[in-house]
Amino acid sequence: MYLEIITPEKKVFEGDVTIATFPGADGSFQVMNDHAPLVSLLTQGTVIYKTKGASEQVSITGGVVEVLKNKVILLADGIA
Repeated sequence: MYLEIITPEKKVFEGDVTIATFPGADGSFQVMNDHAPLVSLLTQGTVIYKTKGASEQVSITGGVVEVLKNKVILLADGIA
């Protein structure tokens, strides 16, 4: 699936990932390929995503994530 992490200042990441974990308002959750469509608020925390080569992470101050047709867009308030 394709993941984009965007802040008001810049695009932090874009590329193919196998799994992504987000700090949801009601607890963390994971998204994998062919996930059902969703929109969720995110709290301050760490976003972890796995590419073919390695596991990466970025700390965000909050935001919104949208999952639709194997494309995940994270609009982060900022990077902590």
